[in-house]
Amino acid sequence: MSHPYSTLTPETVLDAAASIALRPDGRLLSLNSYENRVYQVWLEDDPEGAPQSGAAVVLKFYRPGRWTRAQIDEEHAFARELAGREIPVVAPTHCAEFAGFVFAAYARRGGRTPNLEDPKVLEWIGRFLGRIHAVGAASRFQVRPELNPETFGREPREWLLQNAAIPADVLDAWKAASAQALEGVARNFAAAGALDLLRLHGDCHPGNILWTEDGPHFVDLDDARMGPAVQDLWMLLSGERAQQGVQLQSILAGYEQFAELDRREVRLVEPMRTLRLLHYSYWIARRWDDPAFPAAFPWFGTQRYWQDRILELREQIALMEEEPLAV
Repeated sequence: MSHPYSTLTPETVLDAAASIALRPDGRLLSLNSYENRVYQVWLEDDPEGAPQSGAAVVLKFYRPGRWTRAQIDEEHAFARELAGREIPVVAPTHCAEFAGFVFAAYARRGGRTPNLEDPKVLEWIGRFLGRIHAVGAASRFQVRPELNPETFGREPREWLLQNAAIPADVLDAWKAASAQALEGVARNFAAAGALDLLRLHGDCHPGNILWTEDGPHFVDLDDARMGPAVQDLWMLLSGERAQQGVQLQSILAGYEQFAELDRREVRLVEPMRTLRLLHYSYWIARRWDDPAFPAAFPWFGTQRYWQDRILELREQIALMEEEPLAV
């Protein structure tokens, strides 16, 4: 059975651009994206004919079957709501369907990875995350899912087991480690108690924050979901626990100018990291029929890969037993 993206040829991409009244000049560049297919498309009004100076747009073709059109529309509505509040989020200019694909057009935005070792950069990012969350808390997603231990932990684990994704010689060790890790996640969520959920960016890692002299702007709300606020903060933390505590303090110095973080959520930093580790293996396994995935992750499925995941989970089990970061 051919993969859905097998029909997304360069001609289809250019024809999709033309279908929303753009005038592509025939040049396009595939951008780094595995879940979707994303292209930079140059337009005829390029004054110099040089790729680096020409007028161009970015077209994102959503993976068929992952999101419904209503869920995609809800993502776009959230992005436009944020942009309407002058929050630097790159929102789509168009969304349409062509040749069986839902695709969106975006203005091209440049930038570099932010320097997360600079406390002022973290505070600046924190201010905008606080503004994003202030808007995100004002209403709820109606059709987009929730990020929780069930959707990002137990369901992925069950799928991996049912589909024989783990080699037999490490299966028992992985089953034990993943079960114990999810017990730790559950304990921490129970200890945190009932938390307010809000509309999140959902995948706020440094690669989705582009930095310029004017500060950060946020891209790719493809994983926007309902969830606790700390989901958009913990991926900005790295290093030893003491370093992470200092980093979180810098983020909150900006964040809490616009939104308040329930301190009970701080104990979810390591549980959220654990859920992401489990979900990551599930994500690759679910996409293995896409030729881009074996090419990008050739080590996936090997004994060494799963041994490393077992060690990661054991480390997370220990970290979830420690006290939350001090902030």
